[in-house]
Amino acid sequence: MVTLNSGLIVRLLFVTLVFLPTTNAENGCCSFPCQNKGICLTGKTPGSYTCDCSNIDFYGKNCETPTLVKRIKLMLRPSSDTLHNWLVSSSLKWIWDIINNVEFLHNFLMKRIYLLRSNVVDSPPLYETIHDYPTLDATTNTTLYARTLPPVPLDCPTPMGTKGPKVLPNVEFLAKQFFTRTKFRPDPMGSSVLMAFFAQHFTHMFFKTDVKKGPEFTWSGHGVDVSSIYGRNVHEENLLRSYDSGKLKMQTINGEEYPMFTKDVPITMGYPPNHPDTLKFAMGHPFYGLMPGLFLYETIWMREHNRVCDIMKQEHPDWDDERLFQTGKLIILGETIKIVIEDYVEHLANYNIRIKFKPTVLFGESFQYQNKINAEFNHLYHWHPLMPDEFNISGTIYPIKDFIYHLELVLKHGTANFTDSLSRQRAGHMSHHNHGPYTINVLKETILHGRQLRLQSLNNYRKRFNLDPYTSFEELTGEKELASQLEKLYGDIDAVEFYVGILMEKRRAKNLFGGTIVEIGGPFSVKGLMSNAICSRHYWKPSTFGGEVGFNLIKTATLKTLFCNNIKGPCPLVSLRVPDYSDGDVDEDKTFEFKKLDDEL
Repeated sequence: MVTLNSGLIVRLLFVTLVFLPTTNAENGCCSFPCQNKGICLTGKTPGSYTCDCSNIDFYGKNCETPTLVKRIKLMLRPSSDTLHNWLVSSSLKWIWDIINNVEFLHNFLMKRIYLLRSNVVDSPPLYETIHDYPTLDATTNTTLYARTLPPVPLDCPTPMGTKGPKVLPNVEFLAKQFFTRTKFRPDPMGSSVLMAFFAQHFTHMFFKTDVKKGPEFTWSGHGVDVSSIYGRNVHEENLLRSYDSGKLKMQTINGEEYPMFTKDVPITMGYPPNHPDTLKFAMGHPFYGLMPGLFLYETIWMREHNRVCDIMKQEHPDWDDERLFQTGKLIILGETIKIVIEDYVEHLANYNIRIKFKPTVLFGESFQYQNKINAEFNHLYHWHPLMPDEFNISGTIYPIKDFIYHLELVLKHGTANFTDSLSRQRAGHMSHHNHGPYTINVLKETILHGRQLRLQSLNNYRKRFNLDPYTSFEELTGEKELASQLEKLYGDIDAVEFYVGILMEKRRAKNLFGGTIVEIGGPFSVKGLMSNAICSRHYWKPSTFGGEVGFNLIKTATLKTLFCNNIKGPCPLVSLRVPDYSDGDVDEDKTFEFKKLDDEL
């Protein structure tokens, strides 16, 4: 699927060379002495540094001492693990049931969730992926990812600063030892393959790394902009439009509507050479021709756009094509955010409190309706272990090699059967020892990109997101043998790489992931969703969406209605969790095999 290119290897060799110290003078910032978001500046004297503690409620040489008010807040604030346990506790569910049914209590808590999560993210961002220090480009240059923490300085003794080995473990070895799937590891929370494809389809509208330029660069917008449906730019959007009643171009195959072929709508897609013209569908993202599951989602969303336009044309027979299209696009954007929050995020969080899309609770609050995608968020969201080795579609088993680029499977089985089948099949566990042969190269490239970007260690990111740093490898992995193997490679728990650590981390109770993904990914997700312009008081009103009818299309949208309204006949099963799931039905400790740590690293 993705192969390591020579340009990346050259860049990595350069980064490896510059990691080696060129002078005897140690950079005082290499040990990351500044705590609590303090910013480290090197001094005139070799090895000296100062910490800028401005505006963070901490002071001292290393910004280690909280102000009195901050000290009280820290004393009252529960740890992230404690709060998580409250939210998923079976014994406390009765309290959350009351809150879910009392509007003003639920509104209050949703506001606190939105604000507490969003405020963890720097807005506007201070850093971007080219420079090691604050720049104006961090906020204005949309071709660059933002970043949360500055990179490890180039002149540090080790790639992680001062901790760990001077040469990081060989990526090929890491992949073989810890991440290659020997047998499929199912998700212990029962997530379906329909969920896996939802995550992939949704996130590709804002994770758009420019592979020709490198992991520092992105080729499009920085938020939920539904460009995945309407194309990368106005030119592609115009190609996809029918210019009749606001609708998108569609064609009928086997009695169902599907996207047009690229020979009729000349959008550049990522199909392999010699791919049949009758299987080259034109879609809003060049990646979506890769998997039938992505093609399914794209088809359903395009049908939904046209359905919405029909409804709006009935409401406003005087509207021209342009207004119908633009209003339909706004409604689709609102439906997307509603479904993401109330179906997808609700599934991922698995909390007793219902996660709701309520833009009005932020009205009057100090909240910035702007967003910039961070490189760390992009890295964290590489969830390729979710993909199984084979797909069961209506009783027919397709190995993944016969699934990739075979969009005709959706045509063959029909959207109803295809949706039902993906809803019944369990996705993989987002963990170690679970990358299949078609995604293992993506893992390798992700780790190498992290090194090229000089991402700080897992523990540094945990501290930045108000998590306690791990004190041992066993605490990270939750068991002894993996911990011992990792320790032999990295030497120090503070030297574990960001993405490696995320995959090796033990799973949180009643959750799909370890705590780091939840506590870092959550703030980025909430900020990216709620900072969308349509969530602001200026947009969030009936007139923006063509009146109460259009507004209600958003307010009542669910993943199930999205599919059921756009599939002829009986509605199939539409579920992000497999129907046969029961709590504890997977013993994840027995779903992978240890390998003896090779002597040659």
